[in-house]
Amino acid sequence: MIDAILTHPHVFWLSLGGLLLAAEMLGGNGYLLWSGVAALVTGLLVWLLPVGWEWQGALFAVLTLLAAWLWWRWLTGRVRQQKATDSHLNQRGQQLVGMRFTLDSALSNGRGHMRVGDSSWPVSAEDDLPAGTHVEVIAVEGIVLRVRACPRR
Repeated sequence: MIDAILTHPHVFWLSLGGLLLAAEMLGGNGYLLWSGVAALVTGLLVWLLPVGWEWQGALFAVLTLLAAWLWWRWLTGRVRQQKATDSHLNQRGQQLVGMRFTLDSALSNGRGHMRVGDSSWPVSAEDDLPAGTHVEVIAVEGIVLRVRACPRR
């Protein structure tokens, strides 16, 4: 058995890569994925360019670190990109900025409430506005929607 591995070391690396990838499918945390890929690449390179065990181990270690580093770089780029789009998930007030509504009741001293869907939101404006005024949400201050009168489309 050991003679076969010494004679054909690429079989060892390809088998190790397959086992690591199979173990990754069972766990699914990503820890073994890049080691498995590095072992497969090492097996293919050893098959094409026979080198000693020392170089094979060093190649495997470098490929594992390189693959993990490239994955980390790609992942941090995606996280930055996602933060840049800022979807306002679970921030209902922020989702309402830019939307237009009609006041059901008049605002007195620039304050009142407005129906949005099936809920009532406290609103504030710079001026008193009569009921039926079309307003646009321009900002959110805590739980208070800041609105301004807008012309009807």
